[in-house]
Amino acid sequence: MSTTILQALIGGLTMGGIYALIALGFSLTYTTTRTLNFAQGDFVSVGAFVGLGTVGLVGSALAIDPATSPWAYVLAAMAATVVMGVMGLPLYLAAIRPFAGRPGMSWVMSTIGFGIIMQSAALSLWGPGARMVAAPLGDEVIRVAGAGFRSQEIVVLVLAMLLLGAVDFAMHRTSLGRSMRAVALNRDAAALMGIRVTRVMALTFVVSSALAGLSGVLIAPIVSASLFMGVVIALKGFSAAIVGGLTNLRGCMLGGILIGLAESFTGLWSAQWREIVVFVVVIAVLAAFPNGLFGKTLVEKV
Repeated sequence: MSTTILQALIGGLTMGGIYALIALGFSLTYTTTRTLNFAQGDFVSVGAFVGLGTVGLVGSALAIDPATSPWAYVLAAMAATVVMGVMGLPLYLAAIRPFAGRPGMSWVMSTIGFGIIMQSAALSLWGPGARMVAAPLGDEVIRVAGAGFRSQEIVVLVLAMLLLGAVDFAMHRTSLGRSMRAVALNRDAAALMGIRVTRVMALTFVVSSALAGLSGVLIAPIVSASLFMGVVIALKGFSAAIVGGLTNLRGCMLGGILIGLAESFTGLWSAQWREIVVFVVVIAVLAAFPNGLFGKTLVEKV
């Protein structure tokens, strides 16, 4: 395997892991509430700045240097996950719950509006400029089979795969995960079984928003942090969910990896086509599989 192909493979898996995390958020909210959070990109962007802001405020008191200490990255990830997860609750209560289950698609505009409000508040705090974010392990280049990788790519790849595995485990092996899948399969039956459907829906948005915020921190050292970066990233995450099958969590994970690899390997041929190929893949997959590659799932006993 040539070094160029190996670099493209690692880069594709790294970005694919991020897209998969965001795709999971779309899938979770859609399967439980039949709605989508179109503010997901804003949660990615704001999550990155919440992490950076927390490090700036708390890091000095804890003697954590954001430029050199890996603990700054850990603190940023924890802060973004918690704060964005908490923000998922008012998102559900204000932008989803009043409109879910009703005719029409009012929730589309309500989620977009929530995202605009959140982004505007963030702009007033941090401004529109992009910020370079120090990698947690520095700028050291790691050599594997002659190919060079930034330490941040390896960190993101490992963390993204661990998170994907953890989410999959939680959805199939924990009571909350089983409750989410039960609500996704049949709300009325889930309610008759004693599951508090409204609470499960709210928690779904909390989890989805937390994943988006964490994704923003993970990717910030690679693309630099900007309050506008989340739109494109979330769009690719949504594309991953469509390709894999919006109703299939594992399909969304694989869709994210596929989109990341397609984007990365296309970049070997032409950088201009990196963005275009994502949507070419989406159109091609939907033409052959209208529900996505894994959209048709068997009903499971939960």
